[in-house]
Amino acid sequence: MIRLVTLAHRWVGGVCGLLLAILGLSGALLVYKDNWTLVAHKNDPFVMRSLTQQQVVAQAMHSKGPPAQMVAFASPELTVHRITYANGRGAYLDQQGRTVAAWSSEWARPELWLVSLHRYLFARPAGETWVGSAGVVGLLLVVSGIISWWRTRKTFEARLWPKRFSRAALVRYHKDSGILITPVLVVSLVTGVAMAFKPVANVLLGPGSAAAISQALKPPAYPAVPVAKNLDWPKIVQEAGDRFPQAQFRSIALPRKGSGLITVRLRQPAEWLPNGRTMVWFAADTGQIVGARDATQARAQAQAFNMIFPVHTGKMAGALHQLIMALSGLVLCVLGLFSCWTFWFAGGVRGKVKRTIPQGIESKSV
Repeated sequence: MIRLVTLAHRWVGGVCGLLLAILGLSGALLVYKDNWTLVAHKNDPFVMRSLTQQQVVAQAMHSKGPPAQMVAFASPELTVHRITYANGRGAYLDQQGRTVAAWSSEWARPELWLVSLHRYLFARPAGETWVGSAGVVGLLLVVSGIISWWRTRKTFEARLWPKRFSRAALVRYHKDSGILITPVLVVSLVTGVAMAFKPVANVLLGPGSAAAISQALKPPAYPAVPVAKNLDWPKIVQEAGDRFPQAQFRSIALPRKGSGLITVRLRQPAEWLPNGRTMVWFAADTGQIVGARDATQARAQAQAFNMIFPVHTGKMAGALHQLIMALSGLVLCVLGLFSCWTFWFAGGVRGKVKRTIPQGIESKSV
């Protein structure tokens, strides 16, 4: 029984370390996703409003075959539009509406499947629970690591790499390196868990936050109706832009299951969230405006909730913020891999205890 518990401890510890390493590395890469995404015209001068945006939407929704599920508009950081179809197909278009890249599966685009890995472990939507649970485990490990380090703080030594790959050296490096990056790791893990588990965000933001967040995210009521084939898509885009003339278009999406609303998402200058939370909803059967919501007028707790994502991804305080969050991901990856090594290959769990015979006592042969 003890041997089974020991074996389970060894494998669970190693798996948790590996999972945190994957999340750390993928997160570090995603901080700079717009920089390493390979597509032509991604650095063209950004155009906030143009008739081409309306034409791109109309073309995507009236194309042969199934209509696009979503059009993500160009941003100042990545100046190409992205069209997404339900069957995994997609394309990038420049701001003139010309196709510059196309794919038949998101596996062809690293910037897409890395997001799926980091947020859902390729198991959408249930995988988000696993990712959030891994974040909780990470926080528990940070707390236990601080306690463990405190007892050996007098031997602290900052090193870029462990002296050797023995268990003792790896454990010491793990403690000393982890304590240096602890504040950033806490921010990264807490914000990640808060996005995966809304109750955590409610606790962090205080009493009344659950109602404020729910009100800020809840769309207006409208029956689940099919999307009409003759909708005036340029008019829809134009009317959404007229509601918020200073805002950037971020996306337009067809109704989700159980909804009859087309959603246009915008970002106003005062919003920190990269995709904004300002919304305009249209009826899928008539194309008429059903409702609009100004995210800058939301309650303070809802606006604080909208800041969790940019804090987590390094998109709030410029290049330094990006660098810090990327480094936290890399450190989490290294510490996670060394945990795997400790548990699986460096004697993290003791093997069979050798029997010793006290001196002066001879074993009797049978």
